[in-house]
Amino acid sequence: MESLTYASHSSDTLAVPQPRRWLLVRLLPFLGPAFVASIAYIDPGNIATAVQAGARFGTMLLWVVVASNLSAMLIQALAAKIGIATGHSLAELAREHFPMPVVWLMWGVSELAAIATDLAEFIGAAIGFQLLFGLPLLWGGLLTAVITWLIISLERRGFRHLEVVITALLAVVAGCYVAELVLGRPDWADVSFHAVVPQLAGSDSLLLAAGILGATVMPHAIFLHSALTQRRIIGRTDAERRTIYRYELIDIAIALSIAGLVNAAMLIMAATAFHRHGFHDVATIEGAYQSLTPLLGSAASLIFGIALLVAGISSSAVGTLAGQAIMQGFLQWEVPLWLRRVITMAPALLVIALGIDPTKALVLSQVALSFALPFALIPLVWFTGQRRLMGSLRNHWVTTTLAGVITAIIILLNVVLIVQ
Repeated sequence: MESLTYASHSSDTLAVPQPRRWLLVRLLPFLGPAFVASIAYIDPGNIATAVQAGARFGTMLLWVVVASNLSAMLIQALAAKIGIATGHSLAELAREHFPMPVVWLMWGVSELAAIATDLAEFIGAAIGFQLLFGLPLLWGGLLTAVITWLIISLERRGFRHLEVVITALLAVVAGCYVAELVLGRPDWADVSFHAVVPQLAGSDSLLLAAGILGATVMPHAIFLHSALTQRRIIGRTDAERRTIYRYELIDIAIALSIAGLVNAAMLIMAATAFHRHGFHDVATIEGAYQSLTPLLGSAASLIFGIALLVAGISSSAVGTLAGQAIMQGFLQWEVPLWLRRVITMAPALLVIALGIDPTKALVLSQVALSFALPFALIPLVWFTGQRRLMGSLRNHWVTTTLAGVITAIIILLNVVLIVQ
């Protein structure tokens, strides 16, 4: 049986580590789920929105990246907690506790979010192949499908193999953007100011802020993370489950801190390379790639292309796994991963075949994700606040309040966007 949740691999089920061991030795078995989920936070949709936001407004929207990443840490911690405390994913809990019409609605919205996610990731990787190797977008898309299939096939050999590959790809993307910052030499005083001072400049900045939010706090990552932790390390008592959760928080802090720094670096790079030099109208990934060479040198363009390609491939693989978790959890349908790969890549190939502007499709897909977020966040906050489900891992009232405020802000932002 092919299963997204790693419980099907009995040899991969890990034991709660003994407290007398060194901290690093105790921590290693827990590192992995958050790194897999964090790939969703640095996909080509992030790059597209960061390029537009940085070129148009400089570092003004950097605070949105910071706030979104801090919110993502809390949200992913709640998602991981659900799997650890209940042994079920978020989608499974929704199926068990909500009326079937609600379950079908949640599944439909979540599937559309997964498709929108894969659209961004798939097109981004195809653009990466085109920029680096001159391949037509369609051929780049097909090559992306083959490579992502090889990556997700590692899941059959055990979750550790998949986690190691995904973590290595995350490291490549992070290294690329560190190099971009070195080449760009940003104004760190300006960066520090806009990282903490909220500012907006009209409806265009609000739209990009929503895109950044949609690209950072990802609904499919919420469902996936709860599935990754549900039976990975089994706690037999409340004390053991609390121990598992504490270690998972470290996993989340490390992985999402890296992802957050990468997201910030994306926007800072665009602000430094384009906005500072008066290139405010750079609105496409291809335009960013071509403009970097005269501004920062050929190395900057090459590094940008590599980061885009690796981010697209890795996030597309993770997106396929998330889609599998959504379908299995809500409907108890299990389809082969190759079929899931075909289903999710079809819209992206259609966009490429129709000649739709890929960068525009990327940005709009991220905005679409922000509209799907409440369908994941509301049940997440609700379930994690229930003692009968969560036991001693039930949210503190402060946690529930903070998560509720974040959810309310996201919904309000979506309403404002609809009105405008």
